[in-house]
Amino acid sequence: MKATHVLVEEIIKKSPFLEEALAEGIINLSSLSRQIKPEIDELTNKDVQIGAIVMALKRLSPKFDPNLKIKVKKVINKLGDITVRSKVTYYTFQNSETIVERQSDLLKSLKGKKDIFFAFSQGVYETTIILSESGKEGLDDIFKHETLIQKTTGLSSLTIKLPSENADVSGIYYYILKKIAWEGINILDIISTMHEFTIIVDDESIDRAFTILKNLNKGY
Repeated sequence: MKATHVLVEEIIKKSPFLEEALAEGIINLSSLSRQIKPEIDELTNKDVQIGAIVMALKRLSPKFDPNLKIKVKKVINKLGDITVRSKVTYYTFQNSETIVERQSDLLKSLKGKKDIFFAFSQGVYETTIILSESGKEGLDDIFKHETLIQKTTGLSSLTIKLPSENADVSGIYYYILKKIAWEGINILDIISTMHEFTIIVDDESIDRAFTILKNLNKGY
């Protein structure tokens, strides 16, 4: 049977937000102990004392490297402009032998059009296309023989420019996504290049998401 402190650590590790809150010292250990006590009692098949759980929580060492945090802060402080695009539609098609050809046809139809937001990703079984309103005119016809799994409208994209050193520092995406998740904003998709990071959210969340991205460096 595992020791209490081992079980406590395993429970905390299942929740990244909780683990970070402990590391930052912003959570009441007694309250948390009472919350996770039923699970620990069940795993140990005995009545574990609250004091033992509190001690186990205190023994957990913060997993965050201070030097890494400094590096992340430097990158966050250099984040560039934020670009917002509305009227974005999200398509998911079933993969087929012709899906790549259809993607090529779509790219040809978009040639010469300015300010088009377009992204696609191909998985094992399905392909996703994200396209702004001004570029979807011929999409239905181009993909008419493909199997459409899902189409979602009423979306917006937010793109933030990243400094060149972001590729050498781990934790940048985590910091950005953590802030958005804490606000209860659902991210439909994430698109990234070397120096750009884009999230897709519904129109109702766009203002809150923009405010969070704009103020990222104020909370670090």
